[in-house]
Amino acid sequence: MEEKEVLGTKVPLQAIDKFVAPVQRFLKIESTAGIGLIAVTIIALLWANLSNETYLAFWSLPFNFTIGPWSIDKALHHAPTLGWLVNDALMTIFFFSVGLEVKGEIVHGELHDMRKALLPVLAAIGGMIFPAVIYLVICPGEAHHGWGIPMATDIAFTVGCMALLGTRIPHGLRVMILTLAIADDIGSIIVVAVGYSSGVQWSALGIAVIFLTLTWLSFRLGIRNLFVHGVLAVISWFCFVQSGVHPTICGVIIGLLTPVAPMVKRAYMDQLIVTVGDAVKENRPMTNDQRKEVLAMLEKTSRESGSLQGRLNTHLQPWVNFVIMPLFALANAGVVIEPSAVSLVTLSVALGLVIGKPLGIFLVSFAAIKAKICMLPTGVNWKILLGGGMLAGIGFTMSLFVAGLAFGDPAHATYLAGAKVGILTGSFASAIFGILFMKIVSKPTNTPEESSSDAVEPV
Repeated sequence: MEEKEVLGTKVPLQAIDKFVAPVQRFLKIESTAGIGLIAVTIIALLWANLSNETYLAFWSLPFNFTIGPWSIDKALHHAPTLGWLVNDALMTIFFFSVGLEVKGEIVHGELHDMRKALLPVLAAIGGMIFPAVIYLVICPGEAHHGWGIPMATDIAFTVGCMALLGTRIPHGLRVMILTLAIADDIGSIIVVAVGYSSGVQWSALGIAVIFLTLTWLSFRLGIRNLFVHGVLAVISWFCFVQSGVHPTICGVIIGLLTPVAPMVKRAYMDQLIVTVGDAVKENRPMTNDQRKEVLAMLEKTSRESGSLQGRLNTHLQPWVNFVIMPLFALANAGVVIEPSAVSLVTLSVALGLVIGKPLGIFLVSFAAIKAKICMLPTGVNWKILLGGGMLAGIGFTMSLFVAGLAFGDPAHATYLAGAKVGILTGSFASAIFGILFMKIVSKPTNTPEESSSDAVEPV
């Protein structure tokens, strides 16, 4: 049997490990997730344009979950579909993982410095205002109601493109774009609530706030039982659904509430290691119950030595990259391309995404940094910042959502078709320009340690 040396001790490996380890290494390559997302996007486009009826019928398939007299469709007051399951449920998990990553950066990373933390928020505001202005300048007539369409950044597709670029994306830029996209999504939801909806159900939102507060208190009290937090999270999510506020915001909030500090203090861990080490060196006799107690203590200490935020983020990443994001792309990228629908709305939306987004992000960031209000992230220069702004022009899902609200009236069906073509062309152009530009201005940052197999092979 093959063995692996860990801290001077040879640990036997099972035969299955020889097959699992290469797969794990492959899944840890960032570009793998980006390539998969692009492939699924192409499949969705082909499916929708070759057989739009089957595409719409599949994602409109209803599903139900019933316990006794209670059923989910009655609770939601509408029949949930597979598309709803992906966009409102699974994507909440994706946003939860993003919230976890941002929380880690706020406490220990790039966003720990207030001047770096403020930059993505200001950049997000610039990235929303400039596209809206461009839209209104080009399309001031009856279709002006679509001003909110090019304001949003699609975080899932943007993350996929950044993954495709791999180490050409500096860590500081990745954190900035993630934070910017969260601020952008929150801003877009506010725009929807103010400009495109009849209002928010404040009672349901208030109940959600109560359960989120209970989640925060449970973390402060040191409760680490995932079942308890899971129940609180599901109730909070359901209240967000009922309130009319997009439930993915609930995922971000819970991610930001998750503690970064480990439960077990380092001094205790060091003392435990010394105590167990001394017992092993002295070969003290132990009963089976004592051995079990020591091993259970070591297992619990090992689990609690890391933060809950880090542990959850590590476990969620494969599911997010290779299940949730591909399903999201398959459910949302199936836009029917209708050349006859091209109009001023199409041009306004596309230019808002391709030009307005990077221009707004770059100019506001430049002004804030020159005014010494903010500072550039680590490893990011002006060219790389502009490239990140280009990638932020990918406005797919939220833009489609806003377009449906702005032009939902059957009398505006032509505007809606034109907006969808503009979203598709603008988002694809932003992705292509952003990737090509980043390949020119940014160099890979591989280190020998990062590229070695030992660095990614799990123990």
